[in-house]
Amino acid sequence: MDFNVKRLAADAGTFLSRAVQFTEEKLGQAEKTELDAHLENLLVRAENTKQWTERIMKQTEVLLQPNPNVRLEEFVYEKLEKKAPTRMNNHELLGQSMIESGNEFGPGTAYGNALIKCGETQKQIGGAERELIQCAAINFLTPFRNFLEGDFKTILKERKLLQVKRLDLDAAKTRLKKARMSDARAAAEQELRMTQSEFDRQAEITRLLLEGVSSTHAHHLRCLNDFVEGQTTYYAQCYQYMVDLQKQLGSFPSSFSNNNQSSVSGGASISVPTIPVSASLPSVSAGRGGSSSGTSGGFTELRSSNGSRKARVLYDYDAASSSELSLLADEVITVSSVPGMDSDWLMGERGTQKGKVPITYLELLN
Repeated sequence: MDFNVKRLAADAGTFLSRAVQFTEEKLGQAEKTELDAHLENLLVRAENTKQWTERIMKQTEVLLQPNPNVRLEEFVYEKLEKKAPTRMNNHELLGQSMIESGNEFGPGTAYGNALIKCGETQKQIGGAERELIQCAAINFLTPFRNFLEGDFKTILKERKLLQVKRLDLDAAKTRLKKARMSDARAAAEQELRMTQSEFDRQAEITRLLLEGVSSTHAHHLRCLNDFVEGQTTYYAQCYQYMVDLQKQLGSFPSSFSNNNQSSVSGGASISVPTIPVSASLPSVSAGRGGSSSGTSGGFTELRSSNGSRKARVLYDYDAASSSELSLLADEVITVSSVPGMDSDWLMGERGTQKGKVPITYLELLN
């Protein structure tokens, strides 16, 4: 019992001594042992590493999951060590809506078929996004988080202990200066040697931990390379998915006209550039009431008769190759069927100009 009381009294005395030393340092009434420049630089580098690691982690999480509510939910599940419920991402939701609407309009129609193909591609992109998020979580975010919650917390703990040892050392120096009697000076000198030894040992421990931050940087560099590789794979997949989809859909109109409204700014049309691709499947267009597909009566009769008809152009069309004919909305051209030509195309003539034209851009005239 007496031993515990004495120990508590000694601890209280040590705490009070540190508090007095700290206060006097703040007031400029006591000297302070400064850390060597190398150790100070290591401390600054470790603190910068911690701050920038936190910032990079936060922005990466925002990039991978822009919805803050979902991020909060995932954080709660992680703390509870439970698996978060699986939910469709935005690409998958869009893909599902496109597929459902395509089935509603009919997969046999050009528009319905195109919606289904777009929806399937959006789902593929959604799957690629999931793979990117998983790759980034394992190879990038987890190592960063481990540093913050492991190595840096150890550094922080040892740095605080170093501060305590420094206060003890400076308090011992102050007591030695104030000691007048030989016995008191001898005791103060012995205490100074002990506190100096403890401070030096703690400074060495802290220095070794801080120098380990270089290894952390090297590890994070490898993680960064893994993250970039994951992004490269993701964007390459998305690009390939879209190229394949564009090839399937064929050519799209570059501008749209409206018979019921005059165009913006005194009749000038607004043109949207498109990337030319080969038409391997029927072209899909936002047709108006008079447009028809390749299976409609007028075009079927034209192909079977091997004759020619006048047709009005519904939309502007930019030729994707020298074998095609560029079109202007509302102009009238002559069209005819050529044996062996794809059913979604006709041969168009405008004066001496001649070339293939997509039937979804045309309205046959009586």
